[in-house]
Amino acid sequence: MLKGKVVSLRLVKEGDVDQLWEKHVDIADRGPFFPIGVMSQPGFRKEFNETGFWEAEKGMLVIVDKDHKIIGHIEFFKTVTYLDELELSYQIYGTQNRGKGVATDAVSLMTRYLFERLRHNRIRLIIHPDNAASRRVAEKVGYQFEGISRGIWYNRGKHHDVAVYAVLQKEFLER
Repeated sequence: MLKGKVVSLRLVKEGDVDQLWEKHVDIADRGPFFPIGVMSQPGFRKEFNETGFWEAEKGMLVIVDKDHKIIGHIEFFKTVTYLDELELSYQIYGTQNRGKGVATDAVSLMTRYLFERLRHNRIRLIIHPDNAASRRVAEKVGYQFEGISRGIWYNRGKHHDVAVYAVLQKEFLER
């Protein structure tokens, strides 16, 4: 378990799977900036049974509050094979858990863990330009704005630009 100031991150347990799948298919709770794709319940459970949602180049941890209640999840994955980078994605469940430093703490914890554990030199965040909250999270954790990728993300029936934020291992670990 990774413990932060506001939340902790832990591996998914068998007893979490049904609750996580319910959150996974609750598109209305995602807000306008999180992808709306879903996985079938058998596929979701199969992935958990085969990997526990944790592998060498991708994984998911649940975000839990001080009462050990699941309030979100954070994922990492390799972007493309020829780049030495990982990408993070996160979702905070329920509006009552947003705006309290949960995402900032989770991104900081996961970034530190990945840089201390794996040899990747870079971690990036892909953020919709209108998502001011996620842009603030990136900046608070030490990610630098690198630019806008135009029309690269298809979601909710149209193509969107995305803001690219990234941090290098040395920059993050020496702060």
